[in-house]
Amino acid sequence: MKKENSYFDKPRNLKKVRIILYCLCVFLILLDLFVPKHGHFEWEGWIGFFCIYGSLSYVLLVVVATYCLRPVVRRDEKHYDK
Repeated sequence: MKKENSYFDKPRNLKKVRIILYCLCVFLILLDLFVPKHGHFEWEGWIGFFCIYGSLSYVLLVVVATYCLRPVVRRDEKHYDK
């Protein structure tokens, strides 16, 4: 059976998607300069604060899920063979 190639199997398409993603990130950070902020704390007004906060939160979530939660929910390989 012939495998159908998806859009993301071609390296040039991945490069296009990556460039679009980078441009979108730069655009959003530049847009952050013109949007008024009404935060409760001083650091909420910093340029790119929420981008950095969101990225660090995502990395922390992945690390916690990998190293803390995976051993709790992992089953033996033969667990479902019973």
